[in-house]
Order: sequence, then structure tokens, then C-alpha cells
Amino acid sequence: MRRGLVAIAAAAGVLCLISAPTACYLSRGAWEEAKILRRREPIPDVIRSPGTPLDVREKLKVVLAAREYAKDSLKLRTKDSFTTYSRLDHDTLVLVVSAAYRDTLKPYTWWFPIVWTVPYKGYFDFDAAQRDSKKLFDQGFDVYVRPSDAFSTLGFFNDPLLNTTLRADSLTLANTVIHEVTHNTFYAAGQAPFNESFAMFVGARGAAAFFRSRGQEAAARRLEAEWDDDKLLASFWSRVIRSLDSAYAAHPESKAARIEARDSVYARTRVALVAEIAPQFKTINPIYAQRVTLNNAALLARRVYATDLDVFDRLYVKEGRDLKRTIGRVIALAKSDTKHPFDALKKWAG
Repeated sequence: MRRGLVAIAAAAGVLCLISAPTACYLSRGAWEEAKILRRREPIPDVIRSPGTPLDVREKLKVVLAAREYAKDSLKLRTKDSFTTYSRLDHDTLVLVVSAAYRDTLKPYTWWFPIVWTVPYKGYFDFDAAQRDSKKLFDQGFDVYVRPSDAFSTLGFFNDPLLNTTLRADSLTLANTVIHEVTHNTFYAAGQAPFNESFAMFVGARGAAAFFRSRGQEAAARRLEAEWDDDKLLASFWSRVIRSLDSAYAAHPESKAARIEARDSVYARTRVALVAEIAPQFKTINPIYAQRVTLNNAALLARRVYATDLDVFDRLYVKEGRDLKRTIGRVIALAKSDTKHPFDALKKWAG
């Protein structure tokens, strides 16, 4: 492992020397990943350690059990992900920056090797995240910055559980583990909304099935209620997107008019969130409706994780609510149309 870490560090240095900001950004990511890997401890050792608090032990046991459920019952590719634990020096893993044009629903994108084009960028350097987001804002883009406490290396490394993730409750931990190993199992290059929405579905349905298999019916019902809220918001954001598309189309010749129309749509969106959507929440605090950021970058960022969630559920029902079989079906359909995986799913779902 030490040789591997040295190789990562050496590659990081070479990247920074031979190329431009993208290479230096990747080198910083490689360096931070090396630090995370270097600090790994086997989770069973952490559980047995007398210095580990009881509540942490119980959460770590849930992580291992959820991982085994994903591997044995759902046949997800876990490799050795989430068998180790790494403690960071800070309580936020990365800041994720999204940006979008203000007068059209078009995301600002970044290109990276392997994953290709993505509509977001994660920063281990928080100052750099704030500088770059300000630069994008000054250039006329909508910007949305949010923290993230977990990520997947798509199986290239055996991702450890991080202390930033461990702050969550046991239900969220199980969801997160199953979500992330879904990325290990299948990742469609250049299809971020499909990948994240698929993982959202598998994480939610998989965590509920995991707790139900342990006889924890209340936990399973809570996760299903959270999934219902996710689908409710996904449907609402789709409505907002259609309203924005119509508003922009009504003013093809004037950027100023398009931005004014956009602001009007978001004003109505806030009213609808508070008056129409919030009363339907099962698990989300209604204050969310009053405070959630409303701009194109935030909307498109949410869309990445919440595109056509109901389609996955339609396939789930069609497959007799057999989650393992549904996962296999989704992957096969996505492979059949790599450029338009959602179209393949919708066609099959009917």
C-alpha cells in the first residue's frame, strides 16, 4: 500500500509540473485520496477498540452489515469498500460547486478523465472552491456550493468510511453505503444524472430492504417515507424546469427579458413550495421550503440526483418488487442505449 501511495504522490507532482490548472486540481485530489487511504483502519479493529464510543460501534456494525447485504442480497460490486475507516482533520469532506447559465437551463460543465463531462466539481481546497465559485458568478453564471460528506472512486480504490459520513444516523449510513457501491457496480460515462438517480433509487430501496431483513420495520418505513419525499421533490423540480423552459422560449431575442421571466418563475416556485409541497412532506422539515436555494445552478444540481425517479420505481413494480432483479434490468437497459439510458428505461417500463 505504501508503494501505491508514493506512486499517487509522485503522479500528483508530475501532473502539477507538466500541465495547467486541471492537472493541478487532479493532483490535489490524488494527494487527498492518498491521505485518506493512508489513514485507513479495519472497521472491526475500530469496533473492538476500547476507546471507541458505544454509539460509534453500533453505527460501524450497521455499515458492515449494510455492505454485506448489498454484496450478498443485491449482488452489488462492493470489493473492499467500507471495510475500513479513515478519520479526517475536518468535518467536511469536499465542497461541491455547480454552475449554470442564467438565461437558459444549461449547466456549466467540467471534463475529467474516466468520468468525462460532469456538471459539478468537488474541492478538497475550500478556499479554491469559494474563489472559483465567485469567479463563475462574476462571469454571469448562477452558482451553487454545497458540502458533501462522501464520494465514490468507482471501485478504483477501496473506499473507506469517513468520520464525515459517520455523523449521520444509521438509516442514512446504510443508504449511503448502498448508494456508493452502486457506483462501483455500474457507472455510465458522461451520464451523471442517470448514475446519481439510479444510485438514489438503489440506496433508498436497498436500505429499506436491508432494515426489513433485520426485522426493523419502523426503520424500513421511515426510509420509504424519505424516498416518497425524494420523489415528490423530483416531480416538483421537473415542473419548475418545464416552466423555465417555457419562460425562456417566450423571449428568444432578449437575454434581459429571459432573466426577468426566470426571476418570476422562481418567485412562483417559492410560493408553491411553501403552500403546496411542504404540507405533503413526510420526513422533511417544512422550513426547507422557505430556505432552499432557487437558481438555475441549484435546480440543475438537484436534477442530477432526482431525474425520473418514478421511472425506477415503475421498473421495480414491473419486476415484482425484486430489487436485485430490478438493478440487473436497469443496468442491461442502460447498456443497450449508452447515450440515452433514461429513454431505454422509459420504453421498457411502458
